[in-house]
Amino acid sequence: MVSELINANPIVYEKKERRDRSAPSVADEYTAEPIDQLEIFDHIRDIKDPEHPYSLEELKVITEDAVEVKDERSYVRVTFTPTVEHCSMATIIGLCLRVKLMRCLPSRYKVDIRIAPGSHVTEAAVNKQLNDKERVAAALENPNLVDMVDECLAPSYA
Repeated sequence: MVSELINANPIVYEKKERRDRSAPSVADEYTAEPIDQLEIFDHIRDIKDPEHPYSLEELKVITEDAVEVKDERSYVRVTFTPTVEHCSMATIIGLCLRVKLMRCLPSRYKVDIRIAPGSHVTEAAVNKQLNDKERVAAALENPNLVDMVDECLAPSYA
């Protein structure tokens, strides 16, 4: 984790109870299963904040309502809200969201990661970085960034 905290005392919210998902009714093994908002949220809700020992859900950086899925177009958009408008970890958080979804979604999906409008001072620049394939690829070649992302994505058994 980071040594100097940008937001030393974040508000921590209670996690929502996980809902049971009904078993998909797939006609055969070659039919693509539909992906919905709840499934995407379940994938990303436990990502740890790079600064704090809390999940992005507990800090309300992400919410179920901030996930948009258009399965028929193979499109997912996640809009996240940093805890402070000058959060230096916003790019890392977005990179964690992107990497998690890259690892768990079929490659046909276009993933769009955005900062909630008006929630960060460099919103446009961060959005541009997070949705530029070359910049994301370059970031993932940096071993220090990859270690930080992997630490945030590591399962928590608490």
